[in-house]
Amino acid sequence: MNFQLKTLGLAAAERSACDLLVVLFAEGQATAQDKISLLLAQALKAGDAEAKAGKTLFVYRPAGLAAQRLVLAGIGAASAAEVRKAVAAAMGQAQALKVKRLLLCFASTPDAAALRAAVTTVADASYVYTHTHSKPQPRTLQAVTVGVPESRGLKPAFARATATVAGVELAKEWANRPGNHATPTHLAAAARQLADGERIRAEVLGPREVAKLGMGAFMAVAQGSEQPLRFIVLRYNGAAKSVAPTVLVGKGITFDSGGISIKPAPEMDEMKFDMSGAASVLGVFRALAELRPALNVVGLIPACENLLDGRSVKPGDVVTSMSGQTIEILNTDAEGRLILCDALTYAERFKPRAVIDIATLTGACVIALGAVRSGLFSADDALAGALGRAGEAAQDLCWRMPLDDEYAEGLKSRFADVANVAGRPGGSITAAKFLQRFAGKLPWAHLDIAGTAWRGGAAKGATGRPVGLLLEYLLGPEAVR
Repeated sequence: MNFQLKTLGLAAAERSACDLLVVLFAEGQATAQDKISLLLAQALKAGDAEAKAGKTLFVYRPAGLAAQRLVLAGIGAASAAEVRKAVAAAMGQAQALKVKRLLLCFASTPDAAALRAAVTTVADASYVYTHTHSKPQPRTLQAVTVGVPESRGLKPAFARATATVAGVELAKEWANRPGNHATPTHLAAAARQLADGERIRAEVLGPREVAKLGMGAFMAVAQGSEQPLRFIVLRYNGAAKSVAPTVLVGKGITFDSGGISIKPAPEMDEMKFDMSGAASVLGVFRALAELRPALNVVGLIPACENLLDGRSVKPGDVVTSMSGQTIEILNTDAEGRLILCDALTYAERFKPRAVIDIATLTGACVIALGAVRSGLFSADDALAGALGRAGEAAQDLCWRMPLDDEYAEGLKSRFADVANVAGRPGGSITAAKFLQRFAGKLPWAHLDIAGTAWRGGAAKGATGRPVGLLLEYLLGPEAVR
């Protein structure tokens, strides 16, 4: 997608040729004498247009304008959330009209968050998956110009927005691919493609190296598949070596059948999305490559399939994790926490300032929070607060969940140090309590994205979340350097 930021007032916008001109106007929009402002004033007076976010007025062949079509879209008080709602409504019309050249014009100069919301919403609405189509339909929208009355102070925000789009779309691409087109080996190749030999480096460990590390929990999940596991280590080095990195750990189950504890057949195809955490880590590194910020980031992706055959791990089996803790596997469908726990132990060697794991971990989180907010778990108030605020700023929302010690009671086992599941109540919390055992004393947070990583139904597909949240956290003022 070709995005361009341009200094453009409404008087200049009326002379700009495009397939569709979308004018975003806020409450109390100042009156002016240009054609667009006069038309807007008339429409507001007649009650045909409203400043309320999401309300739009469509005009075909507007008199005196170079644009083929015009949409007047209200953005309320011009918050990021309201801008996102307005742009999404306008993009519904743009998609129906198969618009190729879009001019998105703010009547008043937005703040950075509102600008980022506009750019990312346009990209999200126009994204097209093509990888496995024999005759892929190209993206209809080819060029987007974002016009603002004053662009000089918004260039950094625009650069971050377009980099976020690149990262989100890479995450979508890999999460959307079916399991046979996104094996652990394929993910490793994608990580290597991100390596530039300068700031980003990629290392891929196979079964032998993982066995030497003693990652018994990770290996147990992978042993039922003919696809060899891969442990992917990405490093972004933008600061001095003395600067502690942030470590991102992404769950990379490239297909999850549930193992011996097999899942129901309906909608099992959606378990290709079970590597969305891994995809989000790839997406973050794609954005870092474009932005080149002065910080250090490590990405860890334990990648494997969870399938069933005669070699598969069985309910009741006890395995030894990299940390030395033994785990009784009561449910083989609770496999994500098993691969993540070894990755969390591996993360200790980087002496990180923070560790954040990202995983489509539990159906219980979907029941708790639905598809609006990701679940956030952390015992570190500063880290949890920073992630929460980053989610608000990026409009990639999360919600902090409890981590009381009492929730860990159900994980006790007579036959190992810990069981991999507790009972049904509080399932997302007990899963997080399991992971917390392996985070040690590190500043650690867990994002359960089971409800937010993809959409089902007619709009089935990956969302690319939480790439926006993670980037906002890494690049934001609260991130310790």
